[in-house]
Amino acid sequence: MEFKDYYKTLGVEPGASDADIKAAYRRLARKYHPDVSKEAGAEERFKAVNEAYEVLKDPGKRNAYEQLRAGGFRQGQDFRPPPGWDYEGQDLGGGGFSDFFESLFGGRARGARNGGGPGPAPRAERRYRVELDLETVHAGGRQRIEVDGRTLDVKIPAGIQPGQSIRLAGQGGQGRDLLLEVAYRKHPRFEVEGRNVLLRMPVMPWQAALGATLSVPTLGGTVEVRLPAESNTGRRLRLRARGLPGTPPGDQIVLIEVHAPAPKGERQRELYREMAAAFSEPVGK
Repeated sequence: MEFKDYYKTLGVEPGASDADIKAAYRRLARKYHPDVSKEAGAEERFKAVNEAYEVLKDPGKRNAYEQLRAGGFRQGQDFRPPPGWDYEGQDLGGGGFSDFFESLFGGRARGARNGGGPGPAPRAERRYRVELDLETVHAGGRQRIEVDGRTLDVKIPAGIQPGQSIRLAGQGGQGRDLLLEVAYRKHPRFEVEGRNVLLRMPVMPWQAALGATLSVPTLGGTVEVRLPAESNTGRRLRLRARGLPGTPPGDQIVLIEVHAPAPKGERQRELYREMAAAFSEPVGK
């Protein structure tokens, strides 16, 4: 397994500020996004940029990674985690990152998988299922969670997936770690398909026929979206990167559903009759 120089991947110096790292990430993510770039190997570069940012944006991961670099490791050198290595951060294994990332931050037994012997004894753990609102998953941040009458202030990584865990060292009682196993709370409006978010959007017949500008709710706020003319129920509008954060981020899918309002009063009934007559006439008459 090769050591990865995440600073080199983002094109920044090891002492770069958080703002510089974020700016470099945004520039490269736009450049190599699979929906934009036609360069050979763009998808792999995009994944590498996201992985580097995942480490360098997080103070805990960055500090642990810099301890390894201080030992003289450089890009492309053969690498195995040092004996006894155990990153006590959040368990984000299974996120589609490289073996190098998983060996350091994946939260699984690393020694046997990497051919380095049995490694340290596994930590005693207690597991607890926690349901998160989609808004919290989308934005990340801190959330108060009740466990056995205790209130814990927990940092929620943006985009964490169902089945992933957040490890809280020593919070499980009797010296055990507490593993919060994540599930999504059912949302009254949005559905989740992987990292994509689905919204069923009712529109009026005249909006579908003539086209319209719709105010569409997303997990990050309301956006204006143009509905093309001659749309029907079942049409899908894709809002790029408006789904859950990830590598790459998900999209929001707007599923159009044409709804005919019930007529109120004789005038509206008459308008429906006029419309029925007009649409029953032969084309070109």
